Amino acid sequence: MGRVVTYLDAAATTRVDPRVAEVVLHWMTDDFGNAGSRTHEYGSRAKRGVQQSRQFLASTFGAEPDELIFTSGATESNNIALLGLTPHGEQSGRRHIITSAIEHKAVIEPLEHLQSRGFEVDFIEPGLSGRVSADAVLERLRPDTLLVSIMHVNNETGVVQPVVELAERLRDTPTYFHVDAAQGYGKLPQDLTAPIDLISVSGHKIGAPKGVGMLVARHQGWDELPLQPIMFGGGQERGLRPGTLPVPLIMGLAEAARIFQKEHARWTKSAAELRTRLLDALAKTRFRINGDQNHVVPHILNLSFDGVDAEALIVLLKEHVAVATGSACTSASYAPSHVLTAMGLPEEAAANGLRLSWFPDQTSDLDVDALAALVSHMQSDSA
Repeated sequence: MGRVVTYLDAAATTRVDPRVAEVVLHWMTDDFGNAGSRTHEYGSRAKRGVQQSRQFLASTFGAEPDELIFTSGATESNNIALLGLTPHGEQSGRRHIITSAIEHKAVIEPLEHLQSRGFEVDFIEPGLSGRVSADAVLERLRPDTLLVSIMHVNNETGVVQPVVELAERLRDTPTYFHVDAAQGYGKLPQDLTAPIDLISVSGHKIGAPKGVGMLVARHQGWDELPLQPIMFGGGQERGLRPGTLPVPLIMGLAEAARIFQKEHARWTKSAAELRTRLLDALAKTRFRINGDQNHVVPHILNLSFDGVDAEALIVLLKEHVAVATGSACTSASYAPSHVLTAMGLPEEAAANGLRLSWFPDQTSDLDVDALAALVSHMQSDSA
């Protein structure tokens, strides 16, 4: 039997909670109806299940059920939010967008596409803290600013962005506010009850299956947001996300959110305890922590070890722990992290950031001292 490899890449994805898997399997094999089928009980049960899930999930944002759209994940949600506002921006002459240079590629690349269509995008660099200043965002507001898009929690550093402050300060302006909450949903629940217009979420960051997520699109008083669909055919989800609803995945997402809500306090405490254990053990090595540690989630830690190549370290550690250099969408690339580069880190540190991220119940076999010893040994060899 092979060595047990501890999973420390939860920011990329989490294991589906076994309790969630049971729910998904039930809705795949027993109550397997199409929620759009109106002529029999199978379809009726599926429709009721989706309605109940939508109501619960919307409540986690303090939103109404009809403000929540089911999608395949945060990438699709981001695209609907950003590209769906494009026609309104073009018609109203508001072609200016503010974002940060540390956003996930699922935000950066749609915005780069909008640049090719004549939109002007300000990419704010956060500095060494990795935290965008709300003042820096507000200073760039213009009469033609259509949208501000700032992530909730950075996926590489775990640094929490000031989305609550931004929501409050933007609410009396005509500018829409979008938040990519892929990493923050469930972990900092109160933040997402702020008056944010558009919120994107992926289920697989909290123990739900891959392939399901949400877009919250809050009403503006009596008016809906001026979103236009980017896909067509079927009219489901207010016409913004056509296609047969993946009932098993939606039910799994709701179950994962319920579990995470119920176990949130224990999860947070355990995640913070592991962070302390890791840092205590690694004290015998030479490293820098990337990002403002006064504004950070407990389960993501980004480190640059002095004199150590991150890719070589990952190879050394691969039989012990599963870690990554950054976003799973770009971790195959050997280029320096665009997040750490935008923060202004020295080139060597930006090229060698190592992200450790965890769900506490998946790390019971982690030997933090052995991990530290391997790093220390590598630093000794490179000295």
